[in-house]
Amino acid sequence: MTGDLFPRTTTADVRHAAADVAVLPIGSLEQHGPYLPLVTDTVIACAIAREIAAAYPVQLLPPITISCSHEHAAWPGTVSISARTLYAVVTDVAESLRRSGVTRLVLVNAHGGNYVLANVVQESAGLALFPGRADWHAARAAAGLETSSGSDMHAGELETSVLLHVDPELVGPGYETGDHLADDRRHLLTTGLARYSESGVVGRPSLASARKGEDLLRSLTGSFGQYLAVL
Repeated sequence: MTGDLFPRTTTADVRHAAADVAVLPIGSLEQHGPYLPLVTDTVIACAIAREIAAAYPVQLLPPITISCSHEHAAWPGTVSISARTLYAVVTDVAESLRRSGVTRLVLVNAHGGNYVLANVVQESAGLALFPGRADWHAARAAAGLETSSGSDMHAGELETSVLLHVDPELVGPGYETGDHLADDRRHLLTTGLARYSESGVVGRPSLASARKGEDLLRSLTGSFGQYLAVL
């Protein structure tokens, strides 16, 4: 599994491909209930980015594995960096790529708490943030997910489905009975997730399947073409 998080290209491979668009997966290191690993978001971001790189002429970068997960701080294992640090890292990566001739960068983000990434893209030329809300909505519909996007916040049907497809060994026992809904989370940023979920789960993982995970990735890969056209 670890090897799948990192591209295996050499400098000769990159020179030969001559891509002028790079893809940067951004995950997190945070609790995902008792049955999914701390690296869940990173695994998902890398899975999306790998599918994109297989379908389009882009340079695949290794992931950012720790980001802004402060709302999950109540659980052991969660590690965060500040929004300003994530902002600085992403802008530094973009500038480094420009110096080597790669003028456009797509941030493939799989952690909802990385709000600052929208500001990075908003303020910078040649950057895009993927997937957007419409892309996730289309993917959920294509995969036949039964839980709404609002209810399926964390370690639920979507995330568990992707891991069941990508690497089922990462999904531990208990997801079949791990359902917990907390649709009213209006004070999440102030209090953290622990106020709304003792287990850390918000969603219905019992509905997850590998087939749904495969369909989700297929839909997102198709949606990426619009971003490449805009860039």
